Amino acid sequence: MANKETSTNNQNKIFITDCNVTYAVQLVGGRWKLPILLQLEKEKKRFGELKKIISNITERMLTLQLRELEKDGLLIKTVFAEVPPRVEYELTNIGKELMPVCKELHQWGAKHKMGLIESDNDKIK
Repeated sequence: MANKETSTNNQNKIFITDCNVTYAVQLVGGRWKLPILLQLEKEKKRFGELKKIISNITERMLTLQLRELEKDGLLIKTVFAEVPPRVEYELTNIGKELMPVCKELHQWGAKHKMGLIESDNDKIK
């Protein structure tokens, strides 16, 4: 069954694709997508490697996030016909274009987080 053109859900879909910032945030939003992308910046990685590096993510969540990133064209999944199967993930060109933005967000987050920690410590004194 199709959504009505005037439905809130349909209007939100239009907004997401019309607003560039909302579209971009929707692609990389969530707790795990940016850390996954940052881990793939320099080289391909296998599922197990990503799971070890991003230690608090569950296997199910890592699988879901990798599928979304692949569907959205930010990474490529390569399955090798071996026993046991080997799967590698790597950034697409679009994913690579996103890396400077990811790094800036990482740096901003570190700076902002330290500012919050310092201001909390000042409140305690």
